[in-house]
Amino acid sequence: MTDLTPIWLSLHLAFVTTLLLFVVAMPIAYQLAYKKFWLKPVVETLVSMPLVLPPTVLGFYLLLAFSPEAGIGRFLLDTLGLRLVFSFEGLVFASIIYSLPFMVHPLQNGFQAIPHNQIEAAGILGKNKWQTLWYVQLPQMKKSLLTGMILSFAHTIGEFGVVLMIGGNIPGITKVASIAIYDAVESMRYASANLYSLILLGFTFAILLLVYIVNGGYMKKFWR
Repeated sequence: MTDLTPIWLSLHLAFVTTLLLFVVAMPIAYQLAYKKFWLKPVVETLVSMPLVLPPTVLGFYLLLAFSPEAGIGRFLLDTLGLRLVFSFEGLVFASIIYSLPFMVHPLQNGFQAIPHNQIEAAGILGKNKWQTLWYVQLPQMKKSLLTGMILSFAHTIGEFGVVLMIGGNIPGITKVASIAIYDAVESMRYASANLYSLILLGFTFAILLLVYIVNGGYMKKFWR
């Protein structure tokens, strides 16, 4: 019987990563959408690099940076007791970095699509930035929010190179579905590899289909 623990571990990783990524990406997207500063092209480049950078490259440098023998890794381990190499926490951290553009870009586009006169009107009515964000901007960004969260979730589930480099292949801890597929193929257990692949294929298709249905307004057309 095929062990489905890697599937559940992948879903857990994607869920935790998406929640934390939303918190991290929101201020970044806000700044990129509204602020002008001389380092903005550099920040945009760094955010977008995971789109084109081979995941093994990113994983390799994260492995070097957070190894217990390295400065940052030793500091985190000695002061916080946090080990980011070959641990679930490390997978979460690496996933946040690797999936960052999939959350930042939709949110940035959502902010930029809001007419500036609405933001100015909220200020005239006495709303501060937090109130404007909560009552004016976010309600108009539902599609962008949903797109960012779903794409980040789906992208995290499909990760391979980054999670393999920094997490390894530890059953129940870092052995996510993509690693399990690779391991099954290496061991010539094609039935298990096929099952994992079909589950991920079906799940990814379903959540991407949801994005297109919502963004295309098909739900409103259907319920008319």
